[in-house]
Amino acid sequence: MMDSNAVFDPRALAARLRSLHNAGKQAPTAGFALPADLRHAMDAQNFLAAEEGITSNAWKVTASPDGQAVTAPLHPYAETDSGAQIPWAKGMKFEAEIAVRLGKDLAIRESSYSRAEVADAVATVHLGAELLASAIEESGRLSFFLFLADRLGNCGYVLGPAMPKTLIDTATGTQLKVTFNGQPIYDAPAQHPKGDVLTWLVGYANDRFRPESSLKAGALITTGTLCGAIELASPGEIDILLGEASRLHLSLVAK
Repeated sequence: MMDSNAVFDPRALAARLRSLHNAGKQAPTAGFALPADLRHAMDAQNFLAAEEGITSNAWKVTASPDGQAVTAPLHPYAETDSGAQIPWAKGMKFEAEIAVRLGKDLAIRESSYSRAEVADAVATVHLGAELLASAIEESGRLSFFLFLADRLGNCGYVLGPAMPKTLIDTATGTQLKVTFNGQPIYDAPAQHPKGDVLTWLVGYANDRFRPESSLKAGALITTGTLCGAIELASPGEIDILLGEASRLHLSLVAK
């Protein structure tokens, strides 16, 4: 059990998280010095991203249990034309998602962005696959700020080819089929946790405390799962089909 009176050190937390990931291990929430607030969590996340050498301009957005918009970088990041191989990790989970690339800046401003304004800033829409593996045994169930420091559990992302932009309006309810090593693991209408795939992006766009450098033209944002989080017990091949024509293939490979 950690000393709750100890001064929080975001660099030390980042080093601990990275060490656990490198070793393919997890530790219980009680074994960490916990960030007390969003700033401490983001300080640790930034140190972790720096230690991992993350340079891709690809991000996930979501909201904390109390509705605060939050983000984390996606890493390792691959596109289908670059081989689309992600290292498999024990306990890894998979999510099929919609990703958007911004064609315009969404600058911080006093007035709120409407959904239509955020949608207008989107240049391209893609089918994507996020992989999740947290260094924390309970993931974010006991400390969301600790989970945020751990890059919201992200351990990889694969971006598929561009799809019709209309899918940001119609993805939920569109038939989604996912196979793993040829066996179906999801075959049902796509379901986003908020119904609308842009909900969390709109929330983040309207966060006046986000970094000035965020949500610039060219940024890639993934918008949340369409199939829940599905655990993958081994390395293997994933094939995703959204609707009748949007396809994505990726490989999870042993380290």
